[in-house]
Amino acid sequence: MNWEQIIVESTIFDHLHFLFDESTAYALLPRVVEIQRKYNPIRRVTQSTHLSEQDILLITYPDQVRESPETSIQTLTDFLGVHVQNLVSGIHILPFYPYSSDDGFAVMDYTLVDPTLGSWKDLDRLGHHFDLMFDLVLNHVSAKSKWFERFLADDPTYRDFFIVLDDDPDLSQVARPRTLPLLTAFQTPSGEKKVWTTFSADQIDLNYNTPKVLLAMIDTLLFYVQHGARFIRLDAIAYLWKEVGTSCIHLPQTHAIIRLFRAILDEVAPWVMLITETNVPHVDNIAYFGNGSDEAQLVYNFALPPLVLHAFRTGNASILSRWVQTLTLPSDQVAFFNFLASHDGIGVNPVRGILNDAEIDDLVTLTQEHGGLVSYKQNRDGSAIPYELNINYFDALSNPNNHAESMSTQVNRFITAQAIMLSLAGVPGIYFHSLFGSRGDRAAAETSGLSRRINRQKPTRDELERELAQPGSQRAQVFSRYSDLLRMRRTHRAFDPHADQHIVGWDERIFAVLRVASDQSERVLCLHNVANEVVSVHLGKNVDAESWKNLADSTTYTHDLNGVCSLTLLPYQTIWAMQQRVFGSNCNRGNENKERSNDQNEF
Repeated sequence: MNWEQIIVESTIFDHLHFLFDESTAYALLPRVVEIQRKYNPIRRVTQSTHLSEQDILLITYPDQVRESPETSIQTLTDFLGVHVQNLVSGIHILPFYPYSSDDGFAVMDYTLVDPTLGSWKDLDRLGHHFDLMFDLVLNHVSAKSKWFERFLADDPTYRDFFIVLDDDPDLSQVARPRTLPLLTAFQTPSGEKKVWTTFSADQIDLNYNTPKVLLAMIDTLLFYVQHGARFIRLDAIAYLWKEVGTSCIHLPQTHAIIRLFRAILDEVAPWVMLITETNVPHVDNIAYFGNGSDEAQLVYNFALPPLVLHAFRTGNASILSRWVQTLTLPSDQVAFFNFLASHDGIGVNPVRGILNDAEIDDLVTLTQEHGGLVSYKQNRDGSAIPYELNINYFDALSNPNNHAESMSTQVNRFITAQAIMLSLAGVPGIYFHSLFGSRGDRAAAETSGLSRRINRQKPTRDELERELAQPGSQRAQVFSRYSDLLRMRRTHRAFDPHADQHIVGWDERIFAVLRVASDQSERVLCLHNVANEVVSVHLGKNVDAESWKNLADSTTYTHDLNGVCSLTLLPYQTIWAMQQRVFGSNCNRGNENKERSNDQNEF
């Protein structure tokens, strides 16, 4: 054994010993090493371990685009190959395993592809074109899984796979993401058993106090890597470890398991990145970066969607700007996963402490006014508070019942919201329905009884192609404008995930961020008007008489003899402008005839 291997195994042992007693940790170490060696041929030394401005992920269901007689994943691959091949680098393909509920997140078998969706061969084909993100749904399994069925049959192998409470312990401290009961009773040959169910009666929490469960999930983790996963999303990871008498959220043992996974991947597949899904207050969320090298490489930026929505609701980006100024990373090995929409709703828990209660209530009101739904969580005192806004993001920004507002205004508002997300340091995640300009489906939510289905519609390929081919349709307008943004972002090093970002304070109606490439070769000023008003900004004398070139249309903005250059942003307009070392005396080029506001802002 070489020194490198000794260090790796020592690290793994330390994490195991944090979870279990010393003798158990020693017994587990060779079994973990055996699993590592089982998959070690997956090493691909040419795979990049770094992220760049090229990295953008599309979030989609495997059956997002329907077309017979092809399997869903085949259809999705063909559709994405035509439309997004040069726009995104990767696909977060949501659970494709056999499942019993929650649209894929009640997994019946971790190792199978649902045959109604396709096969591992189909996923391999998708992986030839894009990096892949898989979900490791590791907090719970389906009540119809083989593991739980064997538990219900009193199979001794699975007796400790799940958490059973025989007495009536005090569970009042347990953090609850739902208003459903925490325990669910099941009948077994040995009698009734009350089993821990954090999310629903069909999603049975796994017991990580049992070493066999941990070993099974390590095997599953590397199985996904073997099948081409570049990113592993750790679903609902915050709730993983349970101890009666605690909150059962963010426990130190949960972080130790993430560190264990990271140590294993760093040895077997260092190009694979962990991303934690922790829909919690921001300060707790960023703890999953660890020390910057030992836990997740990516963390969902959950506070971003509600803060951007608040900015457009109020026409004021000041809270968003102040919050972005506070964002820091523990190292250049980690990054935020920035997004505005996903298969879930807009979480409001992450902005508690950033927005006050009245501001959160206003977002709840907006959601209801715009035809959305609101999900609640249970507090420890038994009360319920809003947890998630279930609404399509386009609808959240523009009331679908407001027929007096023009389509162009709505599209401008939506695109500028997306541009804010794309302008920030980190890796963008774009939901399929955002890129392709969908509206919400309230009927699907009401029919199914699942509020999240308001944003999970699955059109046919014919429907999508027909609407995309109509230049005036909402889908065509959004997709075209969004595509332009993505092309711009992917071709400028200033948008590298780790390039510097500086918030520029002009006008509360403007969200302005300056991105600077790590090698100082590019400076891109990103201006976003969140208000339904014309706003002018001045680039002042301290920019050394440089000019700025609009990345969208190549318009050049130069400084006058006083060293000042003015830019005018129309309502909900975005301007991304790159700094140029070109001197001139004319300012406001391309803006001469546009209406001006009276407010003057200096840079």
